[in-house]
Amino acid sequence: MSNRNGILAGGNWIVDAVKIIDVWPQQDTLANILSTTKGTGGSPFNILVDIALMGASFPLAAAGLAGNDELGDWIVDVCKKNGVDTAALLRSADAPTSFTDVMTVQSTGRRTFFHARGANAQLGPEHFDFSKTQARIFHLGYLLLLDRLDGPSATHGTVAAEVLAAASAAGLKTSIDCVSEDSDRFAQIVLPTLKYVDYCIMNEFEAGRCTGRKVHTAEGKLDRTELRAAMQSLLDAGVRERVVVHFPDGGVALGRDGKWDEHGSVALPASGYIVGAAGAGDAFAAGVLLGWHEGRPMAEQLRYGVCAAAANLSDETCTGGLRPLAECLALGSQFGFRG
Repeated sequence: MSNRNGILAGGNWIVDAVKIIDVWPQQDTLANILSTTKGTGGSPFNILVDIALMGASFPLAAAGLAGNDELGDWIVDVCKKNGVDTAALLRSADAPTSFTDVMTVQSTGRRTFFHARGANAQLGPEHFDFSKTQARIFHLGYLLLLDRLDGPSATHGTVAAEVLAAASAAGLKTSIDCVSEDSDRFAQIVLPTLKYVDYCIMNEFEAGRCTGRKVHTAEGKLDRTELRAAMQSLLDAGVRERVVVHFPDGGVALGRDGKWDEHGSVALPASGYIVGAAGAGDAFAAGVLLGWHEGRPMAEQLRYGVCAAAANLSDETCTGGLRPLAECLALGSQFGFRG
């Protein structure tokens, strides 16, 4: 195993205003806001805080761009309180810190996002210096929500691919995640990065959009045959180690060696437990990255992921439900697993 140690995560740094509402309204009608909570948002912010809350003993570090404002100060404070190094989390004087209004329906936990890109739109390759880190893993997210990094590159296909190539050249393992955008941009933006990616982590919707595979049946059920074909297509596009996909019923992984692993999600009660689903995918990714960093078998990485996601669902914010890893895993023992 490499002498490198720790996880560096970069990409979207967002402050969420999570609003619990009584109903999702039709246009021009009213819904009541029952509560409002400030929380972490964006792939690197959520993942680093999640891993810290799970009790990781290795270094955690932030990379990216926030505004030189009160929300940016709040991001730095939260990172420092959780032991996350912010030396590479730079500040912009030209754009505000990104924020998202997360509207969560109380009865279902379903959420809708109203997002302001802010400083994240300015993030470019000049904001990453991999010569200054001894981290083992560099995680980048969310692709499709980073204006400059999603842009074209004459040498690598996209600017994000340039950043990932630089991380690889510096000796880091790399992973990515996407945002679930309803568009046809996935292949253009994601596929060029994959030959510089060791772990490609995404949900089933994103895997389908990246590859053009219809991973859901006409009835909306997951088609596992099509999903596996989509994952193989991502490997064929260049992913160097594994494609890892999460969905409501669990998570699966397909390795370049053809090894298939799967794990059901925690069979949480239908009522009384789930408060909000914001950040569940990032919690899954955090569990997988924690297990990968510690050299755990893939099946155990998936268990970490589904149990972290289950813990996440107990709170309306993206990271407020996370707890020490042993307590996350205890949820699986308490409620059992699907499948």
